[in-house]
Amino acid sequence: MTTQTQTHNWDLIERILHDVQNSAGQAFVPRRCAEELAEALQQAGQEVKDVDGLKAQADRYEATLLAGGFIAPRPQSEGGNGENFILTPRGSQLLSMIDSTFPGEQHPREVLDRHGLAALTPEVFDGLGPRATLV
Repeated sequence: MTTQTQTHNWDLIERILHDVQNSAGQAFVPRRCAEELAEALQQAGQEVKDVDGLKAQADRYEATLLAGGFIAPRPQSEGGNGENFILTPRGSQLLSMIDSTFPGEQHPREVLDRHGLAALTPEVFDGLGPRATLV
């Protein structure tokens, strides 16, 4: 019997991190990222069975990314309004690893997937980051 390790939805996390990057002066709404991903998948011919589940997952990722130090509250001097974030150095590293606009982004995602849900814990991620970027 084989066991399936749970992994993260890197496409959704990528959208969330890009949205965080561009959220100066506006509220950050992770559910919108989920809606946009669902729409993009449907346009690509992939069926999305549970958009509400995807939205709930986006909310959980916001909490996980904040608790893990990947995002932090955006300072007022940088367009912070109490409802948006900035990428931390750890968050910037994660985004550069999983960004689908860069060639070879699958390798870092595979390295992260080998660690399952623990990949987004600071202890695990900080040890993986340098290895995951090596091709």
